[in-house]
Amino acid sequence: MGKKALLVVSFGTSFEEALPAIVNIEETCKKAFPDYDFYRAFTSGMIIRKWARTKNVIIHNPDEVMKRLVAEGYEEVICQPTHIINGLEYDKMMNMLLAYKDQIPTIKVGPPLLTEEEDYKEACEIVMQELEKPLAKDEAFVFMGHGTEHFANSAYSQFENMLRDLGHESTYVGTVEGFPGLDYVIRRLKIRDIKKVYVMPLMIVAGDHARNDLAGAEADSWDSILKADGFETEVIMKGLGEIDAIAEMFVKHLKKAESL
Repeated sequence: MGKKALLVVSFGTSFEEALPAIVNIEETCKKAFPDYDFYRAFTSGMIIRKWARTKNVIIHNPDEVMKRLVAEGYEEVICQPTHIINGLEYDKMMNMLLAYKDQIPTIKVGPPLLTEEEDYKEACEIVMQELEKPLAKDEAFVFMGHGTEHFANSAYSQFENMLRDLGHESTYVGTVEGFPGLDYVIRRLKIRDIKKVYVMPLMIVAGDHARNDLAGAEADSWDSILKADGFETEVIMKGLGEIDAIAEMFVKHLKKAESL
């Protein structure tokens, strides 16, 4: 039996208090694949450098981990990204892994959280079960996704469409760095005469974006903008990775990982 490695790749977070969301996914994957040696990688160079500078903790990127696995004679690598969409960070990771296709006999990669239609349905059901909050007629849930210029940005609108299709009419999805933005969400909230919104990050970790762009005290945070526009707000500070059923979705994806 050759040496086998499990590599879990995340964008990363610089917030130590948000790290348990990533760890939860990693630990769930480790339990499902006990015969594989575990490795962690982050794709964000900025976050990797911050951990080294502020905590003296060394975290490697996928390329560095793969170099090590080649040097140590691994014959099989299964990799699961904790990315939500098949976007820029996923593409970056795939390019790094592909470079080692001829050096490691078997490299398998599981898809991001939202890849197939069934993924959207399952993730939507999990999130709404987690919230378990009956809404009044003038209340709504607003989810904040990251957003991207990549065409995979359409996943956020698809997520909202699936929520609606499952009967959750008072749900809205916006993004920080793509379309739809908060202004678009607010216009739609006003059409429905919504008075109170529960705001939650649609992200694996409740890190920098969640604590600053969503819930920060500054005037340009989503919470501040919504309040200034007359809405009552309640922030739900939870990353998707903290939800066990979401972590299990990644295990399912890993089990159907395909060879490069």
